[in-house]
Amino acid sequence: MTRVFNFSAGPAILPEPVLRQAAEEMLDWHGTGMSVMEMSHRGKEFISIHAEAEAGLRELLDIPGSYKVLFMQGGAIGENAIVPMNLIGRTGKADYVVTGDWSKKSMKEARTYGTVSLAASGEASGLTAIPKQAEWKLDPGAAYVHICSNETIGGVQFHWTPDTGDVPLVADMSSDILSRRIDVSRYGLIYAGAQKNMGPSGVTVVIVRDDLLGHALPITPSAFNYKLQAEADSMYNTPPTYAIYIAGLVFKHVKAMGGMDAMEAHNVAKAKVLYDYLDQSSFYSNPVAREDRSLMNVPFKLKDEALDEAFLKGAQARGMLQLKGHRSVGGMRASIYNAMPIEGVQALVAYMKDFEAEHG
Repeated sequence: MTRVFNFSAGPAILPEPVLRQAAEEMLDWHGTGMSVMEMSHRGKEFISIHAEAEAGLRELLDIPGSYKVLFMQGGAIGENAIVPMNLIGRTGKADYVVTGDWSKKSMKEARTYGTVSLAASGEASGLTAIPKQAEWKLDPGAAYVHICSNETIGGVQFHWTPDTGDVPLVADMSSDILSRRIDVSRYGLIYAGAQKNMGPSGVTVVIVRDDLLGHALPITPSAFNYKLQAEADSMYNTPPTYAIYIAGLVFKHVKAMGGMDAMEAHNVAKAKVLYDYLDQSSFYSNPVAREDRSLMNVPFKLKDEALDEAFLKGAQARGMLQLKGHRSVGGMRASIYNAMPIEGVQALVAYMKDFEAEHG
C-alpha cells in the first residue's frame, strides 16, 4: 500500500495510527460483535465512546468546568447561523471581524438574525493581514464579537487573542483547533468543523460558556439550541456517532504525541521549512504578512501562472496531491495540518526546488 502526501484543505489527512485502529475495529468494537456505525447512540457502548471523546478534548485544551462541550452537525457553515440564533438575542446585535472569505461568509449569514456590524476588516490589505486591534471599532453593547482564527483560503491566522472586554469572543477555529495551546477561558464560544485536525467531516465541536446558554431566538430549531443540546449531552437528536468515535481516537493520538505543546512545535517546524524556502525564492511568492502567516494553510503562486498545471501534474507524479489553490484566489495551497508529517513538507520543498530549477 502506498500512502500519498495529502495537502487537501479538508476533508484532510488523518493520523495513520487512527485509521489503522478504526480499520481493526470496523467489524467488532471491543468484543461487541458490531461496528460503531451500527451502535445505538443510547446504548452503553456508544455513551462510553462519547464520554471518552469529550474527556479527551477537555484534557487537551484544558477546558474549564464552566464550559459545555457539544458534538453537533452542520459544519462551520451551519454554525454561521446557529451561533447568532443562540447568542445574538442577548442584545440584538453583534460585531464581526473580517479577515478572509470564511469570516465574510459568517458575517453575511448572521445578518439574518440581528444587527451585525463590521468591527474591523482586512480588505485594505487584500485580506493578506489581520487588522491591528487598535483599529477595531467594538460595540460594548454587542452580544458577541466574532473572528475566524485561521482563514483556510487566504492563509491568514491570529497569533494573538483579541481583548473584547466584557463582550464574549466567539471564534471559528475549524482549521487550527488542536494545532497549538489556547486559553479557552478567553473565549465565550469556540466552534470547529472536525475535518481539518480532529477527524472526518460530519461532526462539529462547540465549546460554549455556561452563561451563554438559554438565549436562543424563538425561531431556533430545537436540534440547534445549545441549551437543549447541553441538557441532552449532545444527544437531543442522533449525533454523528462514527465521526465522534474517530475524533476520540484523534484526541488520544494527539495526547500520545505529547499534547498541545508538542503539536505546536511540530507545526511551527513544518511551516518554517516551507516559508523559509518561499522567502528566498523569486519563482514562488506568498502574499501574507509575515506576522499573520498561517501554520496550517500556506498559499503560494508561481511566477508564471501558465506553469500551474505542469506543477500540479509533477507534484501528483511524486505522490503529492490536492495542492491546487482555492478557486477564488488561484495559485497553490499546501494545507499542513497536524497529521501532515514534516517529511511531507520536505518532499514538497524538494519538488519545488527541482521545478524551479527546470522552469525558472
